[in-house]
Amino acid sequence: MNLLRLTSALALLLALPTAVRAQNELSNFTATGRGGVATTFASDYQAIGINPANLGRVGGATVAFTIGEVGAGAASQSLTRQQLRKFITDTNQPLTAPEKQALAVAFNSGNALNLNADATTLALAVQLPVVGGIAISNRVRTAGHVGLNKNAADILFLGKDAPIYTSTAAGNVPLVTEALAGTEMQFSVLNEFNLAWGTRLLDLPLFQLSAGAGYRHIQGIGIVDVRVQPGNLQAYSSMSPVFDIDYGSLAANPNFNLRTGSGLNPVGKGHGFDFGVAAEVGKTMRLGLAVTDIGRMTWTGNLLTANDQKLKRLKSSGVGSYNFIKEAAEIFASGSDSLFQYQTGQERRADLPTKLRAGAGLRLSEYVEVGLDVTVPLNEVAGNITSPFVGAGLDYKPVKWLRLSSGLTAGAGYGFSVPLGFTLATSFYEAGISTRDVAGLLTSEHPYLSVAGGFLRFKLGGKSN
Repeated sequence: MNLLRLTSALALLLALPTAVRAQNELSNFTATGRGGVATTFASDYQAIGINPANLGRVGGATVAFTIGEVGAGAASQSLTRQQLRKFITDTNQPLTAPEKQALAVAFNSGNALNLNADATTLALAVQLPVVGGIAISNRVRTAGHVGLNKNAADILFLGKDAPIYTSTAAGNVPLVTEALAGTEMQFSVLNEFNLAWGTRLLDLPLFQLSAGAGYRHIQGIGIVDVRVQPGNLQAYSSMSPVFDIDYGSLAANPNFNLRTGSGLNPVGKGHGFDFGVAAEVGKTMRLGLAVTDIGRMTWTGNLLTANDQKLKRLKSSGVGSYNFIKEAAEIFASGSDSLFQYQTGQERRADLPTKLRAGAGLRLSEYVEVGLDVTVPLNEVAGNITSPFVGAGLDYKPVKWLRLSSGLTAGAGYGFSVPLGFTLATSFYEAGISTRDVAGLLTSEHPYLSVAGGFLRFKLGGKSN
């Protein structure tokens, strides 16, 4: 099983979405239960990628660590739950002619599919006198976003028999930017090594102020970023050899930086930064503001780019099975039957999916905390959310050892959601499972299948939050 199939299985199988277009909280099971509302809630290593200033809080655990917190989600604003489920469970099943026709209609949507999978393999946070809080982690992030206009959806599932091919007169072939305007196909896999620090700047009786910063070294495992607007085509791909892409004659081009091998062989690298501030007002209110994922990736291995051109006619009949990610990537990225005529390249720089996060939290009692979050995308790149995210979250402890989480969220390409989470919590141990949307697990239309879990989270010393 190659990595492309493995990551698609992880992203979808665990879910039993803008790139998902992604958020950073699916590997954080406590935040997932609040739908991602985390700017003021997240503490210790879970503040990485959300608000590093929370590491400057006083009174939390002296040491916190975890092994294996994971989460995944898949959502669609146009597929039915039954259709989305087949992309999870029936990846080896061929598509019938009626199914291909139905999917060509269903994928004609700006949010046909959003998916993401996050896995924190190891994370550790410590509180040090004077210095503040320091946290490290390794995290793998997979994100995908599919939004297609009618022509693109037809081509993807009907291939050479798509109406735009059969209705176009010879010699009158449209440009890609004319035929596919409004189409987006994005997918990315990043392996991150994170370091974050937060410290208290002011400590007054009724006001405390903390600041924090985070750094991440990023290995790029793969990216596909295709965005088509009238008169403007941006399309490139850089895929690790474990994706097993057939580059055909392009592999012999001296300008093609061919990468071969096995395992998570990176084809890009980059550096990212997070900055945040956090305030505690009185004994009950928390405020937070952060900018995350500032930085760039440089993609070099197996790099291909495309410019505006006449629309190519596929040789095949399009996607032929429910193994959608692999087949769609071959058509839109760089397979032997690609939709574009790609050119080889040596280097491509791309911004990270930068976001602005703002939040307010209110601790009503030892057992109840509520919060509001707004997350705004600051650029349009693979891996970012498609639109602003707004959420209200709640943590409630009916008994000392159980914490229930829920809320109301909307935006980021996922529509309206009602999250739910269950966490077993003691003074030194936490384990839990959560979903971004209870209704999305059950409804036929606008499905949102997601789950996150962690069972080896430990907090030692101090007073846990």
